[in-house]
Amino acid sequence: MKNRPSPTPIGGAILAILVGLNLRPIMASISPLLKILQSDLTLDSRQASLLTTLPVMMMGLFALAGAWLQRRMGEKKGIALGLLLITLASLNRFYTNSATTLIVTAAMGGIGIALAQALMPAFLKRRYPDKAGSLLGLFTTGIMGGAAISSALSVPLAHLFGWRQSLALAAIPAIIACAFWVIFAHNPKKPSSLTGGLPFKKGRAWLLMAFFGIGTGAYTLVLAWLPPYYVELGWPASYAGYLLGILTLTEVLAGLLVSSLIHHFPDRRIPLTIVILLTLLGLGCLITAPLSLAFLATILLGLGIGALFPLSLIVALDHTHSPKEAGSLLAFVQGGGYLIASFMPFFAGILRDEMASLRLAWAGMAVGIALLLILCRPFSPKRDHL
Repeated sequence: MKNRPSPTPIGGAILAILVGLNLRPIMASISPLLKILQSDLTLDSRQASLLTTLPVMMMGLFALAGAWLQRRMGEKKGIALGLLLITLASLNRFYTNSATTLIVTAAMGGIGIALAQALMPAFLKRRYPDKAGSLLGLFTTGIMGGAAISSALSVPLAHLFGWRQSLALAAIPAIIACAFWVIFAHNPKKPSSLTGGLPFKKGRAWLLMAFFGIGTGAYTLVLAWLPPYYVELGWPASYAGYLLGILTLTEVLAGLLVSSLIHHFPDRRIPLTIVILLTLLGLGCLITAPLSLAFLATILLGLGIGALFPLSLIVALDHTHSPKEAGSLLAFVQGGGYLIASFMPFFAGILRDEMASLRLAWAGMAVGIALLLILCRPFSPKRDHL
């Protein structure tokens, strides 16, 4: 019996970008506005860190439960629910009058983000099997694009309309994406799980998880605290938001470079070493000369962090030899990795409250990134599969 042709990828591309655009604004729009939020809501740094920590923690938990979610509700319903939760969380920020309410919206939006992020790759793999790789690339680009736009626009919109309205405006693209998703997304007729049991007993899987978690921790730390760091140093909040937007766009460029050049490096340790060193140099700039080297730090961190994320997943895929095994390992690596990464902004918030500075947080992250140089040594082309 002949296989049915794959559906046209044009619709898949539109859906991938629309969904992806909505998976970071609820986090990325917060840090440029943090000084205003702390003033109006008496938000301390620990509470502020939860606005990033909780969504990232939800990503980890839901990634681990991806196969179960797929069986229980399917991709179409699950992603629709995720977009609806993002919409409701954003709308509720219009009425925010306390730190607790803002944190609750972060948790609600985080569950929505986690649902969509956990189920979208499975949807694209099953609905568009011939174009899944390129569509996943567009999905990731949409995610980074949403982060860049929201971080750059949050302060200007707050000046025009107020910070509550600025945060609530994220509901508009979420409503549009939800409407398009409900109308145009269709589940395959014969759903089947793409993952098996999680590889809890595989030592290499834990190593890959730690590697992904520490690298992603650098992203969550920068997302939460880079703009507040520069506001502390005297920058206008709008300029600090633009800086995060530039960093995010640089991450997109780095991801595209990895996609186009990775086939030249069968030994992944070569590009891994390069991007780890770039990240270390960027953190070094933040610690030693953050004002004079702000732009250089932004570019170095964008290139390093932006390349480290896809490289971590590529290395994980190198350790598998079947789609089902790949699904299980990626769920484990991303699930546990996001849980590790979620604590980085929280620890930074504690340090900021106790030390009145974020330099120690950048230094601690630099130690973690340096550790990746050791952790990646076993990632040889001659490594055994799991």
